[in-house]
Amino acid sequence: MNIKSGNTLPEEVLKAIRSVVGAGQISLHEPSFEGNEWKYLKECLDSSYVSSVGKFVDQFEKDLAEFTGAKHAISVVNGTAALHIALRLAGVKAGDEVLIPALTFVATANAVSYCNATPHFIDSEENTLGMNVNELQNYLSRSTSQVSGQCINRKSGRVIRALMPMHTFGHPNDLDGLLAISNDFNIALVEDAAESLGSYFKGKHTGTFGMLGTLSFNGNKTITTGGGGAILTNDSELAKKAKHLTTTAKTSHVWEFRHDQIGFNYRMPNLNAALGCAQLEQLPGKLVAKRNLFKKYEEAFAKIEGINLFAEAINCQSNYWLQTLILDKSQAHQRDLILEVTNKDGIMTRPAWELINSLPPYVSCPSMDLQFSNSFSKRLINIPSSPSI
Repeated sequence: MNIKSGNTLPEEVLKAIRSVVGAGQISLHEPSFEGNEWKYLKECLDSSYVSSVGKFVDQFEKDLAEFTGAKHAISVVNGTAALHIALRLAGVKAGDEVLIPALTFVATANAVSYCNATPHFIDSEENTLGMNVNELQNYLSRSTSQVSGQCINRKSGRVIRALMPMHTFGHPNDLDGLLAISNDFNIALVEDAAESLGSYFKGKHTGTFGMLGTLSFNGNKTITTGGGGAILTNDSELAKKAKHLTTTAKTSHVWEFRHDQIGFNYRMPNLNAALGCAQLEQLPGKLVAKRNLFKKYEEAFAKIEGINLFAEAINCQSNYWLQTLILDKSQAHQRDLILEVTNKDGIMTRPAWELINSLPPYVSCPSMDLQFSNSFSKRLINIPSSPSI
């Protein structure tokens, strides 16, 4: 309750959001097309190269690598496909385990399953909403053994092959701590940076710290290609393999169709890449707009008790993909009422995802204690975050 105004917390939240976004129906995060999108799409159509070959695919990969600082960027059809191939390239195979946060979108776990591997759920922490490094370090020390250079889950007997943090709502994880765990326990680090294009940890772009990283360009992301994703890596050999696997493993030949292994039809079409090139040109401006939006929300919510606007952690520069409210524990019971009041008024707000370990396909998977994730997932609300607001 805000004592001074006499309004209920849901009313105060609605009032604060409206003071920033104005009147009318407001989406959670909608794309905007204000640059060369039409020009590049027409050029793509006029060329007749609309599928998986064309100059915009090459240009998008070049521009993306340059923006992120990665040596290589390989564009694919969506972020889940990027995760799938990244895990395969990191050596994940049937029977392995992959450490992922329970607080993430289901695609993170699904990509592990596509490898016939098992997700192993890790708790998050309040400074970044990402993996809790200290608790994970202690957990692995208690529950794993090193055998022939591999990390073995003593309870299941399976190899823990990869560690896959997700940069939640664009906020970077503690990548120093995760790299140390990767090295100490002989576990490959693969970053799910689907939500964090334009986010940095200590001045270095997310998705470029581990063996591989992945991005998403879904319609609700900071920039969009309609559907699309990318794999980032500084390893030229892995980049070559990624390109090969995502183009049906077809070997180079002028006319013959030769495929040397089971590959995937995951390559991004030229049409989508044309849209991506235009969007990427506008990315710096979108990031400034989203940071300015955070500052407006910060001012609007400053005097409301019982709720806080989530801010980037020390050493982190977030893209603020989705602006996030965190209810105090004493106000957790008001989450659904806030969601009801705001959505009824035409403001799209959303709760966090259901924790992945609670979903039917994953209830039997291994997990550490998820005390923080269980609490936070019930107190989190995403509010309108479009850069055009």
